[in-house]
Amino acid sequence: MSLLIVGGTGTLGRQIVLQALTKGYQVRCLVRNLRKANFLKEWGAELVYGDLTLPETIPPSLRGITAVIDASTSRPSDISTKKVDWDGKLALIDAAKTANVQRFIFCSTLNLEQFPTIPLMKMKQGIEIKLKESNIPYTIFRLTGFYQGLIEQYAIPILEDLPIWITNENTCVSYMDTQDIAKFCLRAFQLPQTENKTFLLGGPKGWLSNEIIKLCEQLAGQSATIKRIPIYLLKLSSQVLGFFEWGQNISDRLAFVEILNVENNFSKSTFDLYKLFKIDPGDIIQLDAYFLEYFVRLLKRLKDINFEDVQKQRNLVI
Repeated sequence: MSLLIVGGTGTLGRQIVLQALTKGYQVRCLVRNLRKANFLKEWGAELVYGDLTLPETIPPSLRGITAVIDASTSRPSDISTKKVDWDGKLALIDAAKTANVQRFIFCSTLNLEQFPTIPLMKMKQGIEIKLKESNIPYTIFRLTGFYQGLIEQYAIPILEDLPIWITNENTCVSYMDTQDIAKFCLRAFQLPQTENKTFLLGGPKGWLSNEIIKLCEQLAGQSATIKRIPIYLLKLSSQVLGFFEWGQNISDRLAFVEILNVENNFSKSTFDLYKLFKIDPGDIIQLDAYFLEYFVRLLKRLKDINFEDVQKQRNLVI
């Protein structure tokens, strides 16, 4: 099977690429910057230039492709979220249909229907609908947050004595490691019963912000400075930025935090899903284990740096 992976340089996409290559798939990656994506080529993937904001660059990338995995999303530096997350993905679906792609896996977000006023959520829901209407055999994964995103949000501020900004505490989020999400994406190809289905995918445990902060404090050996910001201020910031073209992307991102202020099913158990995909819940990476590994590696690196500094000082003395 030959795969086209869109978003291969991203946090989730690179894990999908690596695992697909390990499993023997022929992997092609649609990338905007060939130089920055060179590490994917070193792993064994084929790189082809393509840009979701330039629809004419997409069809050539699909020649000889059996299946598509779309793990892409717009970046904060992108001029317009709509050009990537709506226009670009519509063009990708159209090109995939023309190329007679046999399977299309789309990485979406949980609870889209509950937040129709949030632009990103509305676009993702629209893409889900368009994909279903395309008659391309599909599998949609609605995802929670990634472990990898929590490092910058919680761990680094504690280590650098910076404040951690949080909103309300009424939502448990079943975060998940991108390595495990990649397993599910690729396993779908082996299971006919996952075709034309939408799955809610999350980790085995829901976490509150305070619980994650306490975990990081214990591992770092120092206390966190917590700043709480009312959700209405974030909404106001979103509305103000939305008046300016340069702020539309930021506006969309800020609007996304409305999710935190609503009780939802982010922490809904996914053990039945694990059973369907024949993945042992015990093999899923736990958040506390993920953070422990991060802090151990970080402290080791800091010790190595300190040792190198000491050696340099000794050399200067000599």
